[in-house]
Amino acid sequence: MPHIYGVNPVLEALRSSSHRIEKLLIADGIRGDRLRAVIAEAKRAGIPVRREPRAALDRISGQANHQGVVAVAAARRYRDSYDLLAKLTSDTILVLVDGVEDPQNLGAIIRTAECAGASAVILPQRRSAHVTEVVAKTSAGAVEHLPVAIVTNLASFIDELKSNNVWVIGVEASGEMNYTEYEYTGALALVFGGEGHGLHRLVRERCDVVVRIPMAGRVTSLNVSVSVGVVLFEAVRQRAKKQ
Repeated sequence: MPHIYGVNPVLEALRSSSHRIEKLLIADGIRGDRLRAVIAEAKRAGIPVRREPRAALDRISGQANHQGVVAVAAARRYRDSYDLLAKLTSDTILVLVDGVEDPQNLGAIIRTAECAGASAVILPQRRSAHVTEVVAKTSAGAVEHLPVAIVTNLASFIDELKSNNVWVIGVEASGEMNYTEYEYTGALALVFGGEGHGLHRLVRERCDVVVRIPMAGRVTSLNVSVSVGVVLFEAVRQRAKKQ
C-alpha cells in the first residue's frame, strides 16, 4: 500500500485530488501547529486519524524522516460518481455497498461484481472498507477492470440515481419479496448492507423495493459477498433469458 510521510508532503496530499488517502497515522506524543493543520485537513475530508507508537511509523516508512505523520494512500484511483451517472444505460447494473468494513469481503464483492458483468461498485466515504492492497488481492485483479467509486453520502447518491430513472433494489433478510420474484429490467442499482447491521435506515427507506434471499438452514444469513453473487447473477440470468 502506498505511503506518504512528512508534514508538508502529507498536507499537500490531503489537499490534492491526485491522491486518495485512506487514513492518517500520527505518532504518540507529537504536537504542534503544523500537525494540527494536518489533522484539521484530514477531518475536513472525513479521513480517519489514528495515534500509533512512533515505532510503528518507523516501520511503515522504512526508518525515513516521517516527522510523526504517515498518510496511507489507496491502492488505486477511484472513478468519479458523476462520470458514472453520465454513462447510465438501460443495461447498467450498479452494486452499492452500504458499510462493508471487512476488506476481504469487499474484495470478494468486487470480484463477484466484475465476473457478473456489473457496471461499477459504489462505496460510501465513511463506515466502509476502501480499496487497499488486501482488497485488490482478494478481488483477484478485478479492481483493475471494474470501476469503483466513493460517494460522500450513499442515501443522497441513491436519490440522484432515482432522478436518473435507475431502479434501486435493497437486499436484506427482512425484504418484502423473494429475490427471484423481482423483475430486474432497465438500469438497476443493487444495494447490500454491511456485516451484522444490514442496510442503514436512510438507505433502506430510499430503495424502491427490498428483496430477501430465503434461508433453509439453521444459519440465518449469508456472507455479504455471497448475497451479492446470488442476487446479481439472478439479475443477469433474467436479462439473458429475455434477449
